[in-house]
Amino acid sequence: MNKKTSIFGGVTIIALALMVLMPILLPSVTLATEILIFALAALACNLLLGYTGLLSFGQGIFFGGGAYSASLVMLHLNFGLISALITAILVGALLALIVGALAIRRTGIYFVMLTLSFSQMAYFLAYTFSDWTGGDNGLLDVPRPALTLFGMTISDLQSSEAFYIFVAAVFAIVFVFSRRVIHSPFGTTLVAIRENEGRSSAVGFSTNHFKLVAFVISGAITGLAGALYAMLLNFAPLSNVELLMSENILIMTIIGGTSSLIGSILGAGSIVLMGDLLSSIWPRWMMILGAVLIAVVLFLPGGLWGGILSLTSKFPWKKVKTNVTSEVTK
Repeated sequence: MNKKTSIFGGVTIIALALMVLMPILLPSVTLATEILIFALAALACNLLLGYTGLLSFGQGIFFGGGAYSASLVMLHLNFGLISALITAILVGALLALIVGALAIRRTGIYFVMLTLSFSQMAYFLAYTFSDWTGGDNGLLDVPRPALTLFGMTISDLQSSEAFYIFVAAVFAIVFVFSRRVIHSPFGTTLVAIRENEGRSSAVGFSTNHFKLVAFVISGAITGLAGALYAMLLNFAPLSNVELLMSENILIMTIIGGTSSLIGSILGAGSIVLMGDLLSSIWPRWMMILGAVLIAVVLFLPGGLWGGILSLTSKFPWKKVKTNVTSEVTK
């Protein structure tokens, strides 16, 4: 069997196993759904941070843009589920194209500051145009349309279980797509740009072109996650566009493990579970999150997934290590 095929299958099976186990082991199916939605956003962020080396604080723009656009077309144009999600994907990609086309003109700290500035601008625009976004109140009564195909209703998605199955199916499709992207020549080029952009440019690659395409793919997936989140809550809050949302997505990515798509599930699960369990016990639970992030950066540079791989390497079964080690090294 080809090594890449083996890696692809092993990691995908682990992701599918996590999706099956989460609604069984977690306190509620809704919590499992929220984890998968934020795992989508973290996965999209990983395409930029882990594989392209771009630290973007603009993910909240795409997340909020997807949530608002899907909500608006469902509320005012009576769009169905698939049409609304496609709208969110296109809006997320368009916003990423705009932000990316300007931000990638600079590198390093200047790139980071540009994405940070765009994030602040997006928040105040969403706040100002309250007729469209609902302002502080957000968009209320966001529907969760039934899943239909050629006019036939497949599932109404009103139950938590049905919606989780749908979100899990979407996540699985995006996960497989992302794996294909990073193991393609395009993905290999992104890693080359991350490692040495100057050398990549010198051998003939248009680095800005590749970075912009990565930005658009990331924005499209993040917009999809934002739309699903609005449907989960039946509400599109202004906080979706806040800088804090971008920070949370970045933290999920780092804690789970950069250059690790499966780490996106672990990172999202950690943050969502910490928020759910600790916020009711101690209002300053974010201090614990800060301590966890410091510990991960200092002692687990590969994130939680990297830590799991380190542990498995100490046991005699080498096949597990062989199948998944490249997940944190590529």
